[in-house]
Amino acid sequence: MLSLQEISDRLEIQDLMVRYSHAVDTRQWDLLDDIFTADAHIDYSAMGGATGDLPSTKAFLAATLPNFPAYQHLISNSSITVDGDTATARTICHNPMLIKDHDGKQTVMFCGLWYLDTFTRVDGGWRIATRSEEKSYMYLTPPTPGF
Repeated sequence: MLSLQEISDRLEIQDLMVRYSHAVDTRQWDLLDDIFTADAHIDYSAMGGATGDLPSTKAFLAATLPNFPAYQHLISNSSITVDGDTATARTICHNPMLIKDHDGKQTVMFCGLWYLDTFTRVDGGWRIATRSEEKSYMYLTPPTPGF
């Protein structure tokens, strides 16, 4: 049976992951400062992205994501293990991304991955200390006329 503290910790960690998705999907990069630890290591390389610290990750996202007119990070099925002031999680992410080709035709790229995270409690709240991705699939739909 889970203790009230562990239930609270799990809910706080799930909320943290939702806040991450919101920050990225609304392009509010500075919100990531309250989501990751100051010394976080972030590895997006499994899906073709960058690897680095928080400042370099924010710069990567700010430079790359404007190339996509729309996208969403849908997260679910988190398997969270809490151990005192640290925790780990494996979370599914379904990430559809709208792409325009050189002729302006739009298509959708579907990215399926797992986030592999470690968390630490900082000043009474949870932060992501490390994040890496495990690729499941990437599928590009054919361009749709008039889309």
